[in-house]
Amino acid sequence: MQIIIVGGGKTGSHLAARLTDDGAAVTVIEQRSERAERLRASCPAATVIEGSGADPQVLERAGIHMVDAVAAVTGEDEVNLVVSLLAKMEFSVPRVVARVNSPANAWMFTPANGVDVGVNQAEITARFILEGMNARDVYTLMRLGRDDHRIVQATVAPGSRVAGCALRDITFPDETIVVGVDHGGALAVPNGDTVLSPGDEAVLFTTDEGTDELRRLFS
Repeated sequence: MQIIIVGGGKTGSHLAARLTDDGAAVTVIEQRSERAERLRASCPAATVIEGSGADPQVLERAGIHMVDAVAAVTGEDEVNLVVSLLAKMEFSVPRVVARVNSPANAWMFTPANGVDVGVNQAEITARFILEGMNARDVYTLMRLGRDDHRIVQATVAPGSRVAGCALRDITFPDETIVVGVDHGGALAVPNGDTVLSPGDEAVLFTTDEGTDELRRLFS
């Protein structure tokens, strides 16, 4: 996988190290010379280009025509939006992820502005707090696409409606699929005969509405 990261600060440098460790070919665009030099020293596996990621010529020099994803993670929302627009609209990059620095600007980080995923740290923190308070052993692992689908993990509570039941005998919400069951640390792909025991953790594909019903089933 080939990835361009725009912004070589703390977020960008950590992201570059993480992705190169996973085997990705990473190019970082950083405007400040001192940051670029530090990044070359701390992450030699990444290619570092000095320049503005909001400059189409710099993006072309970084090989944007060939990349699978662009991550705009500078400390300026305006720059991240310009990078996203260029990446998606001008260069048709398949996946564009942008950092949201100010929660007040989150409404702009949408597919209409070239952003596939806007990473709003304030919103993510709030969601984890609220889901942690209300989850009752069901919490979201990942949201999928731009609709209401998600992957959730649910723990089977003693005395719940699903405890001791085979999957074929449980009436799950519409558009819900059990994709894995962890029983005592052993994760397995389930079938209709799989029985859910108290303490088991199930991984399910579902919807926002289905998540509420799963909380009732598993608690």
